[in-house]
Amino acid sequence: MATTPEMRLSRASVLRYAASIEDLRKIAARKLPRMVFDYIDGASGDEATARRNRSGFDHFLLQPEILVDVSAVDLGCELLGERIAMPLVIGPTGLNGAYWPHGDLCLARAARAEDIPFVMSTAATVRLERLAQAAGPLRWFQLYMFKDRGLVRALLERVRQNGFSVLQLTVDTPVPGRRNRDICNGFSLPFRWTVRNLMDTARHPLWAARMLGAGTPNLELFAEFVGKTPHGSTIGEVLQQQISRSLTWEDLAWLRQEWGGKLVLKGVSAPGHIRMALANGLDGVVVSNHGGRQLDGAPSTIELLPRLADAAAGSKLAILVDSGFRHGADIAKALALGADGVQLGRPTLYGLAAAGEAGVRHALRILREDLERALALSGARQVAEIRGRATRSPGSPGTDFPPRARHPG
Repeated sequence: MATTPEMRLSRASVLRYAASIEDLRKIAARKLPRMVFDYIDGASGDEATARRNRSGFDHFLLQPEILVDVSAVDLGCELLGERIAMPLVIGPTGLNGAYWPHGDLCLARAARAEDIPFVMSTAATVRLERLAQAAGPLRWFQLYMFKDRGLVRALLERVRQNGFSVLQLTVDTPVPGRRNRDICNGFSLPFRWTVRNLMDTARHPLWAARMLGAGTPNLELFAEFVGKTPHGSTIGEVLQQQISRSLTWEDLAWLRQEWGGKLVLKGVSAPGHIRMALANGLDGVVVSNHGGRQLDGAPSTIELLPRLADAAAGSKLAILVDSGFRHGADIAKALALGADGVQLGRPTLYGLAAAGEAGVRHALRILREDLERALALSGARQVAEIRGRATRSPGSPGTDFPPRARHPG
């Protein structure tokens, strides 16, 4: 769809008054039909895990520091053997074309411009080759293990040929979480148009015009390898038609043999998972509860992080964490508690829905500036210097866990 001067002006005006990720969230809520916004914003069950992901940050405090020369704060760091501009990764999210035309490409281009990794999802709405052309050299791929290993092998070969350097295997979705908002909204593939959805869409003419110009979003990559257009009453049901429910630790040996690059396990939540990851020769993990979209009632990832980072002490295992991050101070706390980087989901999607690629870059700019400010006020001039500079707040559960040093990797 062609971009008109009026649309460009509107986009710039929107971002001028978006000072936080929450501001972008509110803009996204206004711009998207309810069924689409709720797909981004919603979580499973009563959404208790999603709420805890946010409240969990209150259990940790950063220590302000004074009289330190912080005239130059460097956010650059190394992650999985690659130099990146800041300890952030745009994580894998599905159906991004529903929020903005060619949303996967917008996210990938924004990551390239900011010199951080982008993770392409198995549930992407563009083909692999097209995404590889838009993304920069820091391109990673997220894999759901299909029941058919032949399909997985063919997919991995294409991923390798297109220059993806890191593979993230998602392991916390043997069955889909029950996402009540999606059920109530009738959010399905293909979109199921009801009178209520049509009326809601009519109240969002710009979104409707964009979708009309770009075409109805579909899980293009998934459909290509499965060989048919996916259909289901919910997105989770669509994926579960092909995802293996029998995946175990023993299967990692097969994947390690098939994939020669860096291998990361996404969805770990216990020290035992870290020990098994080390035993299986993995390069990294993502401490994740899927943004609260799977098991409702689970702990927040920031609460789990200190013990998991402690379990990786002395190793080269990269520790990433996601779920619930909205502020630079949140990211600083994660780095202080032992994470090597933070993987983003909803923050960049809110930006995408608000203003496309420009909105994604605006979200990253907000987080970068807030993180730099948090480090400076904590007396840290480099990312590594914030390690260990967070404590549990008085009266919060647990004890202090100053993470032991780990080898860089």
